[in-house]
Amino acid sequence: MFGKKKQPPIKSLIAQGTRIDGNVIFHDGLQVDGEVVGDIRASDEQPSILVVSLEATVSGQIHADHVIINGNVKGPVHAFELLELQPKARIEGDVSYKALEMHQGATISGQLKPMVGALEDKPTLKLAANNH
Repeated sequence: MFGKKKQPPIKSLIAQGTRIDGNVIFHDGLQVDGEVVGDIRASDEQPSILVVSLEATVSGQIHADHVIINGNVKGPVHAFELLELQPKARIEGDVSYKALEMHQGATISGQLKPMVGALEDKPTLKLAANNH
């Protein structure tokens, strides 16, 4: 989805020092630098991007197309296209994704679940050590 198309712009910001108690629904892009206690869900109408920055914490479910995390998330994460886990990402909950990019240092306390159909488009990878 994002390989050929331009990513949606980040139009909304939950700033550091701000806490939201309740669910958040957004269009296009959202950056969280503060704290959200509740679910964060992107509108289904168009492509979406969610950034959870280094100082941010989210306690609730996350649903978006492209999710970038470098902060703390307590709850399940659903990335319908790409999930990027930066080095300081900390997730306590199950993670589902179509594609995953995980940097060294990121941690997940939960199950990793590729979304149905996500692996059908990609060739099977073999370990180099098995090719004697």
